[in-house]
Amino acid sequence: METKKPNHCISCSVKNCAHHAQSENYCSLEKVVIGTHEKNPTVVQCVDCESFVLGSASCCGETR
Repeated sequence: METKKPNHCISCSVKNCAHHAQSENYCSLEKVVIGTHEKNPTVVQCVDCESFVLGSASCCGETR
């Protein structure tokens, strides 16, 4: 398994993302893309990390 270097400028707690630095709660990417699925976002739930890639676990905690 590849060890991902944490980017201490990008905090992340989504452990099932393929870019999560598993040793710490950080993203391992150099930069991330943030977007929205709404025309006019007004609440935090409208904002998405478009860099997310499903890693070794599903959203329910089951391994693939």
